[in-house]
Amino acid sequence: MTNDLALSRPHLPGDQTTVVERGAPPGVSLDSFGGPVRIKWDEGASLTPLGQLPFFVDFLKTAGLFDAFIADCPLRYTSGNAPGKRDVFGTAMLSILSGHKHYAHIAALRGDGVLPELLDMKKIVSEDSVRRGFAAMGEAESSTLLQGHLDHCTAALLAEPWVLDMDTTVKPLYGHQQGAVVGYNPKKPGRPSHTYHTFAMAGTRLIIDVDVRAGNQHASNYSAPGLWAWFDRTPRDQWPALVRGDAGFGNEAIMREAEQRDLPYLFKLRLTSNVKRMIARLSPRDEWVDAGQGWGARESEVRLEGWGRQRRVIVLRRPVTGGLATSAKNQHGQQQLCFADIAPGGELYEYQVLATTLEAPIESFGQLYRDRGDDENIFDELKNQWGWGGFTTHDLARCRLSARLVALIYNWWNIFSRLAEPDRHLEAVTSRPLLLHAVASRTKHARQTTITIASSHAKAGHVARALRAVATFLRRLVESAEQLKRGQIWTAILARAFQKFLEGRPLRPPPRLVAPA
Repeated sequence: MTNDLALSRPHLPGDQTTVVERGAPPGVSLDSFGGPVRIKWDEGASLTPLGQLPFFVDFLKTAGLFDAFIADCPLRYTSGNAPGKRDVFGTAMLSILSGHKHYAHIAALRGDGVLPELLDMKKIVSEDSVRRGFAAMGEAESSTLLQGHLDHCTAALLAEPWVLDMDTTVKPLYGHQQGAVVGYNPKKPGRPSHTYHTFAMAGTRLIIDVDVRAGNQHASNYSAPGLWAWFDRTPRDQWPALVRGDAGFGNEAIMREAEQRDLPYLFKLRLTSNVKRMIARLSPRDEWVDAGQGWGARESEVRLEGWGRQRRVIVLRRPVTGGLATSAKNQHGQQQLCFADIAPGGELYEYQVLATTLEAPIESFGQLYRDRGDDENIFDELKNQWGWGGFTTHDLARCRLSARLVALIYNWWNIFSRLAEPDRHLEAVTSRPLLLHAVASRTKHARQTTITIASSHAKAGHVARALRAVATFLRRLVESAEQLKRGQIWTAILARAFQKFLEGRPLRPPPRLVAPA
């Protein structure tokens, strides 16, 4: 007789079937140097890695920046299934703030359960939705939209004495984009590129406008249309006290136009043979004024070939070692536009020549032109820490749109970070970990939403105090909203953010504040 019990398998310890929670991945046991750990996933938690973004959202709402931008946005869809323009541009803004450089990086935000609600978005859309949304806007409409909001960022500051810096930077390309042609590219010779013609407000690191051109359109005559268009739409009492540029802008066309507009300028000149002959006439003399940092200054006049008149120039020189004076290229591979001269006493000098119509003491021009070097810091930050190094599409129109959108978000974030740290400019590599990155969870109870922030930054206590002070300041503005107009609120924000730039002076609002509708 067969024993049925013998056929049954005994129940051994540890053989129980693992119970898996529905909807969640199974846990896993791992080993670490501190001992075994158990890993579990919680897919239902409302978390965000940008835990301190609510403070920036509060800033955008109080200033009316994001709502005004969405209201002015000309994006229209005919399909009922298309995402809303608030979702499209909200997603783009979150991606730019996060430091993304490619549309594909947007996927990292798709699972965020906190941020869409803060911006009154229905959802974070896909990278394809953002690209299609940008394509659906006409180039003229998007240009008008972004130029208007870039103007609004700086309009309340323009009644102060300020300097407009002009410069061009190169963006190497690795595809078959429109306008991707070989031009001036010192870091990657022979690599197709785009050129970014940029105008900035010196001392504030705010971008006034940017235009994207083909790689071989790097000369100043391609910057000129955008430059003079800005002056044409800006009231005279908001014009800069000085326009400043490197040797690429020291030409007859730019200087003649500035002179016709009675606009003071300061441009570096290339050291052509005529300029060198002028320097040779000055060198034997000893009437050099101290211009700081080892530079001496002299004033003269010169009329170069192609110029319609003689112009005032400031000649700067300093004694240098032979190796520096005869170096053919600088550390970036760019050709050095310097000139070496041996004085009768055997000293070796290098020279720079500046063309100007500004009435100022001669000794001030050395530092005045050296201050223009801050433009390189702006380009470095925008290309390496923001989105100017990426967000590339095949058509040039969307490249222009994304460049201006990055510049706008960059301006917004810089003004916000200056509210928290008014004594200095924080580049994104510092300000994002300090003022943006932190793990936060959202809970809701009795119609009250609570966001709990956990920051691992070494200066978390200092950051909490700074952000609390910003929130308190914004709350006072909201409480005074009935007495303050929208332009006055923005003026008050800029006055606090740029108190160092204003050197203690109250901000004088311009007679006509350029503001979005």
